Amino acid sequence: QVQLVESGGGLVQAGGSLRLSCAASGIIFSLKTMHWYRQAPGKQRELVATITTSSVTNYADFVKGRFTISRDNAKNTVYLQMNSLKPEDTAVYYCMLTHFGDNWGQGTQVTVSS
Repeated sequence: QVQLVESGGGLVQAGGSLRLSCAASGIIFSLKTMHWYRQAPGKQRELVATITTSSVTNYADFVKGRFTISRDNAKNTVYLQMNSLKPEDTAVYYCMLTHFGDNWGQGTQVTVSS
């Protein structure tokens, strides 16, 4: 049974930083591409960043240069370092992996005040 648990969200002022974590269990983590998504109120969920099994990364244009995705296979954890945060980054952030379908965590709230 796949389980994803996000943590690290909170309230931060514009220009600040947060680091999100997502701990995975129930799968061979090192064999999985991992994704971070976000969903703002009234908006569709959108892809933020991806990291492959060989640690190749890809970012949405709206976070390039500000966010960094990384992984620690020994800890079965994927991270999202978020710098230079903007109010428009306010959203619930989710990690996701595909294993017999898409598997999501419960999300962690990030609120950026202006």
